[in-house]
Amino acid sequence: MNLKNKTVIITGASSGIGEATALKLSKEGANVVLTARRENKLKALKAKIEKDGGKAIVVVGDVTNKNDWQHLQKEAKDTFGSIDVLINNAGLMPLSYVKNLHTDEWDTMVDVNIKGVLNGVSAVLPTMIEQKGGHIINISSVAAYKYFPGGAVYCATKSAVKMFSEGLRQELAPTYGINVTSIEPGAVDTELTETITDKELMNDMKEVMGDVKPLEPNDIADAIFYALSQPGRTNINDVYIMPTTQKQ
Repeated sequence: MNLKNKTVIITGASSGIGEATALKLSKEGANVVLTARRENKLKALKAKIEKDGGKAIVVVGDVTNKNDWQHLQKEAKDTFGSIDVLINNAGLMPLSYVKNLHTDEWDTMVDVNIKGVLNGVSAVLPTMIEQKGGHIINISSVAAYKYFPGGAVYCATKSAVKMFSEGLRQELAPTYGINVTSIEPGAVDTELTETITDKELMNDMKEVMGDVKPLEPNDIADAIFYALSQPGRTNINDVYIMPTTQKQ
């Protein structure tokens, strides 16, 4: 896909991978639709993109809210005329040991990490099918493949995203020309770990991670651009990307 004047919706765009991806793709000529709950950060990002000559709009929303998604997709089409790419990036990682019963956090992870992705796909799919093309990118994780301490629920959500992505690919790519990619990073230097409240888990994590140098958000933005920039005949199914110093 040539990203020039293509419309890209990015969830969780207020920081981390979402922010880095918005900056990367706007520099490649894409019209970016920035969505998250923190309006001030989205507006600051929009200003930065426009200062560099790019095009962006801000649509504040919650990925767990279907009405917000309908408003988002309408704003994208009304402003730019199409929806060519959806990047389901919004996610939470409040890791905890199951025995400590952080059940409210489990519910929130399921709502954001799984239902948020489903909501996004259902909102944009009619437009992509009508256009006979598009690209859906879901941010999964290496956690989709293997459990790590405190990650029972988080790993389950990312496994769901990975399998959903493969189901989408098989249904959509051959019939409608809509490519689907699951991006699966290891440790990334983002705000994700700031949502952890389980003190027992936090102490153990320090020992597990040790001296691992995490990936930067720009590394994931580059991987996303790689998947998007392939010719239409090529679907990059999965991008599994690990920090060099991370063992597992």
